[in-house]
Amino acid sequence: MSKGVIKKVAGPLVIAEGMRDANMFDVVRVSEQRLIGEIIEIHGDKASIQVYEETSGLGPGAPVESTGVPMSVELGPGLIGSIYDGIQRPLDAIMEATGGNLLNRGVEVPSLKRDRKWSFEPQAAVGDKVSGGDIIGLVQETDVVQQKIMVPVGIAGTLTYISAGEYTVTDTVAVVTDEKGREHPVGLMQKWPVRKGRPYQRKLSPDMPLVTGQRVIDCLFPIAKGGVAAVPGPFGSGKTVVQHQLAKWADADIVVYIGCGERGNEMTDVLNEFPELKDPKTGKSLMERTVLIANTSDMPVAAREASIYTGITIAEYFRDMGYSVALMADSTSRWAEALREMSGRLEEMPGEEGYPAYLGSRLAQFYERAGRVISLGKDNREGALSVIGAVSPAGGDISEPVTQATLRIVKVFWSLDADLAYKRHFPAINWLTSYSLYVDTMEKWFNAEVDQDWTKLRARLMRLLQEESELNEIVQLVGMDALSAPDRLKLEAARSIREDFLHQNAFHEVDTFTSLTKQHMLMKLILAYFDHSGQALSQGVNIERLVSLPVREAIGRFKYTEEAQLETVYADIMNMLQDQIREELLRKEDF
Repeated sequence: MSKGVIKKVAGPLVIAEGMRDANMFDVVRVSEQRLIGEIIEIHGDKASIQVYEETSGLGPGAPVESTGVPMSVELGPGLIGSIYDGIQRPLDAIMEATGGNLLNRGVEVPSLKRDRKWSFEPQAAVGDKVSGGDIIGLVQETDVVQQKIMVPVGIAGTLTYISAGEYTVTDTVAVVTDEKGREHPVGLMQKWPVRKGRPYQRKLSPDMPLVTGQRVIDCLFPIAKGGVAAVPGPFGSGKTVVQHQLAKWADADIVVYIGCGERGNEMTDVLNEFPELKDPKTGKSLMERTVLIANTSDMPVAAREASIYTGITIAEYFRDMGYSVALMADSTSRWAEALREMSGRLEEMPGEEGYPAYLGSRLAQFYERAGRVISLGKDNREGALSVIGAVSPAGGDISEPVTQATLRIVKVFWSLDADLAYKRHFPAINWLTSYSLYVDTMEKWFNAEVDQDWTKLRARLMRLLQEESELNEIVQLVGMDALSAPDRLKLEAARSIREDFLHQNAFHEVDTFTSLTKQHMLMKLILAYFDHSGQALSQGVNIERLVSLPVREAIGRFKYTEEAQLETVYADIMNMLQDQIREELLRKEDF
């Protein structure tokens, strides 16, 4: 253990001398108050330490002690349903220890409760050959989540002891003896350094979607399981609501939500909403499969930098068990600001807009940890980790460095638009500027699993929306009357796509989630109206009559149909459409 003394204090940065034996990224305890910090730079015997707690009152001469281990998280039963700060300290335990709402300095509380006992069921027997990643037992953590106890990475040999029973996270449940005869005790808990990605056997191609139930996402700009997406948008455009919707409805077994430098009241919303929300898959509380990391804007800046690594390491741990995990990082801009602040204090040469030159590589290191993988272990489990990062560019300017560095890495871009939000069109994802590069790899899946014409229908929707924007420019110049009847019909069909399909009410009990089958039916209804009306138009029916058909309201209301009644309502609307078009054709002949 290396011991030194403080030489200089500059906000969250402390420079200590006498630290020659310390290593990069070691965790250190600063001063008599034992504040937590991490070494981020070493020059000779001087170490620069970023302190994860408030440093007011520290001065030169105070002791600094290295623990000799890198910044790590505790992984084991007790994670689910917990609320942590940026360095995995449980906020409820801190409140109990301090008796107040504020984070007192130097409070040392374990991340996983040491006194709680868990029921361990062995899945392996004495004499079995095991190595890192093999499952040796199960612990039922919540009604929804079963934790698989894995042999820690780097341990291999023969199982010489394993026993069922009630254990705390620090107890030994099994012993692995390696070839040299050394014994390695295995407990329910393992530790892992946060800045290092957890290993796996191999990565798989992103060819199946993460179904979210949000029509504009699933249909137009889908994200793959194990994919990465960015949600940039200005203030008030609905980034956090999109994140909440995905956390609630995305097709994932585990949700890790990181509130990184966000407002305290937004995290409060999450903390109040999630326990109340019914999980649609299990009917239990959503908190039974969620881990929350709250590092709000009033908490120490340096811990904000660590929070996204803490979150993604916990997510990788569940991915290794074979679960599909969705990670929400809200927002990476605040994380980059913490990076910028630390870089400024280290007196590094600034890059664009004052951000450090390594901003792009750090973001890439974070996002590259996502993916659909075959985990370590004999049974070749498949797990997926999908990452959705919100970006909050100042003034909604997406040409700023954080957004641009993010877009170079991610494959899905949901561009939130202030104008759409102003018009009360939510989710305010702009269909002209957003994109998904996973569409081509997932075509097969959609055509096989939903319907073989899915890709064609999607392409037609996109084309109509594109043509609408071109026609709108003409309308603004010369007015609606200058358009031909087929062009008028295109505008009406595009309006129907916008208002009936893309617009979705997150707070409506039915409309908040739309299954892929229902999305496919709604696409078919809108395009059926367009096709039938186009034929009637060519046979001389007046455009005004076609625009004001009563069936249009029924098509618009289809999104509020319960899943159980889809087939019957769909057939009724289709019949209604054909009848009304037929009436219009007969009416024309009567004249």
